[in-house]
Parts: sequence; C-alpha cells; structure tokens
Amino acid sequence: MSQRRMARVTAAIGAPVTLAGVAMYFLPGPGLPVLIIGLALLLTGLVMAVSARHQHS
Repeated sequence: MSQRRMARVTAAIGAPVTLAGVAMYFLPGPGLPVLIIGLALLLTGLVMAVSARHQHS
C-alpha cells in the first residue's frame, strides 16, 4: 500500500472518529479518549498526505 493511500485511509477513519468524539464529549459517554484518538488519526493522515505530496514533487 502506498504512503498516499495509507494517508487517505487514516484521514478518512480519523474524521468520523473525531466527530463521534466531539458528540460523545457533549453527551454522556467517554468522549475525550475517542476525540483524542480521532484527532491523532486525522492529523497523522494529513501529515502523511503532505509528506507524500512533497516526495512526488
């Protein structure tokens, strides 16, 4: 699997997990850990995508 594809998958998973974490943070539930995991996945995916773009340029 290429780095660019892995970045897309990671960001695609991170976005809805982050949204779920935000919703669970305001509703009763374990929102903060889910929010942190979602943000970590989203940011990792975005950094990987930028890195892959610079390598191909």
